[in-house]
Amino acid sequence: MTDSTIDAPITDTRQKVALVTGGSRGIGRATAAALAADGFAVVVNYASNVAAAEETVKTIAASGGVAEAIQADIADTEAVARLFAQTLARFGRLDVVVNNAGMMQMAEMTSDNVEVLDRTLATNLRGSWLVMAKAAETLSSGGRIIALTSSVIGKSFPGYGAYIASKAGVEGLVRVLANELRGREITVNAVAPGPVATELFFNGKSEETVQKIAAMSPFERVGQPDEIAGVVTFLAGPQGSWINGQILRANGGMV
Repeated sequence: MTDSTIDAPITDTRQKVALVTGGSRGIGRATAAALAADGFAVVVNYASNVAAAEETVKTIAASGGVAEAIQADIADTEAVARLFAQTLARFGRLDVVVNNAGMMQMAEMTSDNVEVLDRTLATNLRGSWLVMAKAAETLSSGGRIIALTSSVIGKSFPGYGAYIASKAGVEGLVRVLANELRGREITVNAVAPGPVATELFFNGKSEETVQKIAAMSPFERVGQPDEIAGVVTFLAGPQGSWINGQILRANGGMV
């Protein structure tokens, strides 16, 4: 169900609640499903693909989970505020925030491509700032803030300049926010996947390119969304309570 038809508030607020931005596809969808399987009610945030978000919600519900789809552009301050407000209005609490939403556009570092940098930073870095800041304002003791970055930072591939700059910035924000939340018992961490079999990864790549990238890992394959989701749920669960200000590089040994 989308945000335009949000049901009445849930009166039983004992169930923990997780918000996953960009939760309708790829790693976000796998993470939403994994958190639901762990007993969380899940808010599936999406930017524009309402059909994919509703399908994710239906899949979670079919497995006995609880989920709600809410639209918001994470680069928009007012939209992020509305996303959190609607989550609280619906579920009465929020325990875990996973900022997975992002974009990746290849472009070499030329003067003509600076607009690619601007767009990428607006979504990946500004969006992360807004979501993580609102999470810090909202979560109480025991809360978890988890950002998605990228292991490609360690490779410096040509054409990835804007994307790497944005994700390196997010990793800096993670470490700073972990310190700013001193004394509140809220963890702030990031998961940095290597190549993962998602639509975002395969888009624009030839089979030869995919195989070359896959061979960089000692496993000689790309990761699966469920493998990244498992790292996120680890950080979101009780086992992750003593991990804070860290970047977990889930890349099969690529870096």
